[in-house]
Amino acid sequence: MFRWFEQRLDPYPTDPPQMPPRGLVRFVLHYSRGAMPWLVLLAIGSGLIAALEVMLFGYLGALVDRLTETGPAGFWAAEGGRLIRMGVVLLLVLPVLNILTTLVMHQTLLGNFPQRIRWQAHRYLLRQSMGYFQDEFAGRIATKLMQTALAVREVAMKVMDVAVYVLVYFAGALTLAAQQDWRLALPFVLWGLGYAVLLALIVPRLGRASEAQANARAGMTGRIVDAYTNIATVKLFSHSAREEATARDSMHDFLGTVHRQMRLAAVQDISLNLLNAALVASTTALGLWLWTQGAVAIGAVAVAIPLAMRLNNMSHWIMWEFAALFENIGTVRDGIGSLALPRMVTDAPGARPLAVSAGAVRFEDVTFRYDADPAERPLAVLDRLTLDIAPGERIGLVGRSGAGKSTLINLLLRFHDVESGRILIDGQDVAQVTQDSLRAAIGVVTQDSSLLHRSVRENIAYGRPEATEAEIAAAADSAEAAEFIPRLADSAGRRGLDAHVGERGVKLSGGQRQRIAIARVALKNAPILVLDEATSALDSEVEAAIQTQLDRLMQGKTVIAIAHRLSTIAAMDRLVVMDAGRIVEQGTHAELLAAGGLYARLWSRQSGGFLPVDHDAADAAE
Repeated sequence: MFRWFEQRLDPYPTDPPQMPPRGLVRFVLHYSRGAMPWLVLLAIGSGLIAALEVMLFGYLGALVDRLTETGPAGFWAAEGGRLIRMGVVLLLVLPVLNILTTLVMHQTLLGNFPQRIRWQAHRYLLRQSMGYFQDEFAGRIATKLMQTALAVREVAMKVMDVAVYVLVYFAGALTLAAQQDWRLALPFVLWGLGYAVLLALIVPRLGRASEAQANARAGMTGRIVDAYTNIATVKLFSHSAREEATARDSMHDFLGTVHRQMRLAAVQDISLNLLNAALVASTTALGLWLWTQGAVAIGAVAVAIPLAMRLNNMSHWIMWEFAALFENIGTVRDGIGSLALPRMVTDAPGARPLAVSAGAVRFEDVTFRYDADPAERPLAVLDRLTLDIAPGERIGLVGRSGAGKSTLINLLLRFHDVESGRILIDGQDVAQVTQDSLRAAIGVVTQDSSLLHRSVRENIAYGRPEATEAEIAAAADSAEAAEFIPRLADSAGRRGLDAHVGERGVKLSGGQRQRIAIARVALKNAPILVLDEATSALDSEVEAAIQTQLDRLMQGKTVIAIAHRLSTIAAMDRLVVMDAGRIVEQGTHAELLAAGGLYARLWSRQSGGFLPVDHDAADAAE
């Protein structure tokens, strides 16, 4: 039975992820679509339970009257049938309804519903533009994803469960009291008005406090995760005390929102206690007065006073449920600001997979600036750049930091869209093909190749997940990684290819990480290869050892290599020299030295094989 209800709502829908709407109601409805039938069933069950409970209270008053009217002798004959029917309601109908709503709530919704939201939101975020992740803490994004999923669940379920139950129960109680005598309904009406005023004054403030708290919590978590992620930098600069102060500031901001919330909660509790005391006292006094005046039977008093006491007991629960509802609404609103953002780079309508036949690459009159508003940043990072790379040609991009080399690669990978111009691969505009197929056709090894906190095997196989064990071993061997992999071990006792490498590969040395990254790209075997300072983390001996393997890896591929150490790319078919976003020279190493231009000056000025940094150009690229 449990499994059947657990399988009613698919936590991992396969529909393509879509951008959620930014309005609160539409956002909640967007993530509640698959769960809506079960939310409606929960609401129907809660409404029926409330109506039956009020009906039982009403029958209690009638029963008291009949006890006084019939006496013991004729009671069973007059009341037996109704007692049996009420017994069926009490012992069968209500338990069945409670079991049904409990199963729907706990088995179908509480676990699957937020998991479904996390899954859909995570799939959408994975396809977000690179700029989105560059502007946010990873820990902050993850926190908002998790807490927003739970908040959407709570908003939807409290509206469909608690709100329906409370409305039906209060309406039933008011009707039942009025049926005895309209004056008995007055304390309930006045209490309801006072309760509504209290809700209107306190609960929205709690919602705003919760929104601020959710934002402060995400910021606090993001700062702490940022320190843990960069723990090596913290220790290298002896900044533990500085990070403590930073964390304390964010914790203090968070605690301030908690204090504001708790003050509102205290005011709410004090006010509600006074309001409840007035309800019970006025209902009791009015009921007794009406009975002494002969206006109502004793059964009416027996109904009104328990109803007032029941509402007294329920009121704190109701208030906290509504407060929690508005707190979660605040959390959802906060999450909308991070989750419901459009992708800056999207597949064009009707985009087709890239088909690479030869590997020709053309940058055609490309202009790009990181700030799209020319008034804010008049200097373009790339300025009307045109570059043709023949199939199988190996070119080296040369230039000082900030010249635009890495930006050129990022545009080829379509991490950003060009401001004007086109980038073509075998005649196909990269803006008109699917991003997944584009990046599948390009193998990239960067200067800071981060690894996933998984096994060495999984990291290498990330290049081609269906690869065999022999292919993974061959890729590791080609990157000169087979020598150190067998010696790897982690805290769980896993060794070799099974050893986990830590977050971003922190358990490996820089050279080891780079060789795993090279093995990963070797296994991918894409027709276009990008080497962005691919050997910068390797010592000279290891670099020399794998240079032959890199040469083999480049065979038959179109290669774009970036290196500040010019000796590593001097043997390329062609060197392209960039400066301030433009191509200023092209040719072989020997031709450029003979020309005596910028390349020759850079070559002669190198100290230890590295290019000097042009700080002005670097600032312009940031």
